[in-house]
Amino acid sequence: MKEKEKLIINRKRLDGRDLYEMRKIEIQINPIKNSMGSAMFKFGKTWAIAATHGPRAAYPKWQQNPEFSILKTRYMMLPFSTWERSKPGISRRSIEISKVVNDALSNVIFLEDYPKTMIDVFIDIIEADASTRCAALNAASIALALAGVPLKDIVSSCSVGKIDGEIVLDIAGFEDNYGEVDCAVAMIPHEEKVLLLQMDGIVTKEEFKKMIMLAKEGCLKVYESQKTAIKQAFTNIIDIE
Repeated sequence: MKEKEKLIINRKRLDGRDLYEMRKIEIQINPIKNSMGSAMFKFGKTWAIAATHGPRAAYPKWQQNPEFSILKTRYMMLPFSTWERSKPGISRRSIEISKVVNDALSNVIFLEDYPKTMIDVFIDIIEADASTRCAALNAASIALALAGVPLKDIVSSCSVGKIDGEIVLDIAGFEDNYGEVDCAVAMIPHEEKVLLLQMDGIVTKEEFKKMIMLAKEGCLKVYESQKTAIKQAFTNIIDIE
């Protein structure tokens, strides 16, 4: 690989970050006023907006489960979220990511407390610069908490990967396109319980261990940001009252 094509130069990535440095995190609370709870979550140029509705009565009735609530998650990338305009509507990718996000969130929601109901989570990727499923999970988790849905804990997610032979935290778009490995991880950080792990590429056993340890640190940083934002939202409500 030529020098101008390298993704790491003098231990710095092309966007100026260190190897273990995360992009700037930004969180906006309840940007969608007509939802029960909503949140915007940004990793640098990647940002997702999630909105929730429910628990609500499940209709038609044949969809109802007498033992627990049904969680329905829809993930979509808007047509203008990438440089190349994507076709509007459902794609194989959106179906796959909707499922993995749904599976991760199902681990923390007390679905058994609301039988015969449904909880809807809608996630739109406004701009994509890699790690979109991580941003989606982080936004959705905050939105559910703001909606008052009972949670065991918040789900926090980040990406790790390998570029130019180095393990790095928080993969950006050009690193996703030209790096060797991209791995999305979602966790309940204080339990160190992994709820999602999807990886493209090949690593050694030692590299994989290093990636997981780095992902734990990254997810903890996200977790603290999520908690701060949620606490601030409820503090503002108390102040107004």
